[in-house]
Amino acid sequence: MPYFYTFFIVFGFLVFLAAFFTVKQQTAAIIERFGKFQSIRQSGLHLKIPLVDRISGRLSLKIQQLDVLIETKTLDDVFVRLKVSVQFKVIKTKVYDAFYKLDYPHDQITSYVFDVVRAEVPKMKLDDVFVKKDDIAIAVKSELNQAMMDYGYDIIKTLVTDIDPDAQVKEAMNRINASEREKIAAQFEGDAARILIVEKAKAEAESKRLQGQGIADQRREIARGLEESVEVLNKVGINSQEASALIVVTQHYDTLQSIGQETNSNLILLPNSPQAGSNMLNDMVASFTASNQIGEAMKNGPKKSLPKK
Repeated sequence: MPYFYTFFIVFGFLVFLAAFFTVKQQTAAIIERFGKFQSIRQSGLHLKIPLVDRISGRLSLKIQQLDVLIETKTLDDVFVRLKVSVQFKVIKTKVYDAFYKLDYPHDQITSYVFDVVRAEVPKMKLDDVFVKKDDIAIAVKSELNQAMMDYGYDIIKTLVTDIDPDAQVKEAMNRINASEREKIAAQFEGDAARILIVEKAKAEAESKRLQGQGIADQRREIARGLEESVEVLNKVGINSQEASALIVVTQHYDTLQSIGQETNSNLILLPNSPQAGSNMLNDMVASFTASNQIGEAMKNGPKKSLPKK
């Protein structure tokens, strides 16, 4: 008999403890009484009738994420794999609908994502899929919101987090990009070579101009020096013809001396007798005299008389 009382006390104590339960933060507990919905309990300490009420289930009110992998074909017949991340949560005021109306929310969301993506991507070319991935995400979110709101789920955001074309397509795209970059590099190299050629030509032209200017200045100074030499010789009683002969002879021997000092010069045969300079001068004077005589003859030639009326 004492054992019976002990058992009854222990059983009653366990039943009393079973009447209390706790619900974690951001969680909702569904209470049923004899299999029928009774109430929804939020976070905290709660009391239920033992052996009558039971916790049928618990739903998290936190934001959850579901990653969906989809393989589809683009408008230009390229197979591509997309990864769509869906962020969703149970609406706090619609826990009943989320628990009783939908058994497998992940499967339902996955089906809608497949349906929308396979309807949108085949309308785009592969390049447009990369550019308009946000448009795909917006279309998925809009479709999911309309469908899942009735089931007590709120779609927070959808993201297209990965776009992976077929390996051969990626290799071809890489080759195209490499070719484009090589083409641009060749254009830059050609422009650089053209600039170098133009600048080199400008430098050579400037060099020739300065060289010609230097030669002109040199000849001008030589002429001025010869003029001064003749004037000096005239002052000491040497006439112009003798002074010119002396200058020509001096220049002749200076030229021979310069050639002889150059060790790498080729063999050049020049007259080196004292009469060489005088002969050169006489030839020059004869040429000048003949040209002057021809000019005077042309000026003093017979003029044709005009016919009388």
